[in-house]
Amino acid sequence: METRTARLTLLIDPRKKQFFEEICAQQDLTSSQVVRRLIHQYILEHAGTRELPEWLTDPAAKAGLKSQ
Repeated sequence: METRTARLTLLIDPRKKQFFEEICAQQDLTSSQVVRRLIHQYILEHAGTRELPEWLTDPAAKAGLKSQ
């Protein structure tokens, strides 16, 4: 599992936040789990030619994302 040492604060319309949290709850996920998954996907899809660290591409790390 990832070590969480950084906080990301974002501003979002309260109606979108509520709707998002309801959908997450229906899938038995927290909003933080979903946002971490989205960020992971975004990095993999948009890293371009950057070399990705092993901790980001390791299958065990991906398995940890799926279990969240």
